[in-house]
Amino acid sequence: MRILVASHTYIVDLNCEKLRKLAQLSPDIEVTVVVPQRWRPGGVQKRIVEPQPRDEGNFRIVPIANFSENNQGLLTFGWEIVKLLREFKPQIIQVEQGAKSVGYAELITLNKLLNLQAKNCFFTWWNIDYKNKLPITWLEAYNLNHTHGLVSGNQDGVDILRNHGYQGKAIVLPQLGVDETLFNPQPQPQLREQLGLNPDEFVVGFVGRFVEEKGILTLIKALAKLTDKSWKFLLLGRGELESKIRQTAQEAKISDRLLFIESVPHDQVPHYINLMNVLVLPSETTYKVKTLTAVGWKEQFGHVIIEAMACQVPVIGSDSGEIPNVIGDSGLIFPEGNIDALKETLTRLIDNPDLAQELGNKGYQRVMEKYTNHALAKEQFAFYQDLHQES
Repeated sequence: MRILVASHTYIVDLNCEKLRKLAQLSPDIEVTVVVPQRWRPGGVQKRIVEPQPRDEGNFRIVPIANFSENNQGLLTFGWEIVKLLREFKPQIIQVEQGAKSVGYAELITLNKLLNLQAKNCFFTWWNIDYKNKLPITWLEAYNLNHTHGLVSGNQDGVDILRNHGYQGKAIVLPQLGVDETLFNPQPQPQLREQLGLNPDEFVVGFVGRFVEEKGILTLIKALAKLTDKSWKFLLLGRGELESKIRQTAQEAKISDRLLFIESVPHDQVPHYINLMNVLVLPSETTYKVKTLTAVGWKEQFGHVIIEAMACQVPVIGSDSGEIPNVIGDSGLIFPEGNIDALKETLTRLIDNPDLAQELGNKGYQRVMEKYTNHALAKEQFAFYQDLHQES
């Protein structure tokens, strides 16, 4: 099967592992990944990324001249894409820029004009409902009407597009898996000593952006109710909320229990996760409904959850967005923003080491079965096969 995937996501080589695993499933699978020749992550003023071509046999990355260097919805490709499509003759085309992507409409149209008869798929993370205006209404309708398969990073994304008229096949599958060779149980006695963590201290961890919607202030307020317990709060990341986090901790008289670690290279993240007795993702939905539409944010997946599970670290998550579906019965869930509920959930783990170990084991098994790059590649390929067999 010849599979073509187009997205700016894969300008980062680390993000390509699932697609590499896909190409390795069988000698009969060929995966070509189209990426923009120039991209500006984070906006016009930031650095420019110019990915290089790669050819690894059944897996290759092909940078192609692009229009729009920092807007994924407007990202389209130059005439070289026509030559590539004619030569490669994909049987599956997947564009990972959302339902309203101009680039997806471009690939759908070229598929028809070149008579490739490939199955059209797209990927989306979007999990907040919306109301379109012309001409976006037409663009989305065109894309959905010509879609054979929808891949969504969360169930809300599928439900929203069903409400927008999509009737075809759909699967819930994250865009990126976890690398189990990097994220795995690794005792860190030297790092623990270096950071001044006592063996009997229960380490509560958070990894991510320091922003309001991640619920860090709720977590601090819950921890402030547990001063009779021996714990430290390890925060790995950075963000605009840091000063407010410090102020809230100071007001609660727990500043000495917080340990801030500036963002570290990706391959060092598992070292810090392995220091934790629990990882908490207390995300909080921020959107407000206005005249049949909504603006804001809710957790689209929570990738750090599966990284912690892969390290056999138990997890606690709020019920924002996709978090409960990711955790399943392998961790603990509390109502988002509920300080007392989070306090009680933390208490359960602090007071019950056997429960913590049980959840760590269950989380590890869940990740190995569902969320490694290899596991995701197998599920995605099965979806493609299903589409390909349809007349």
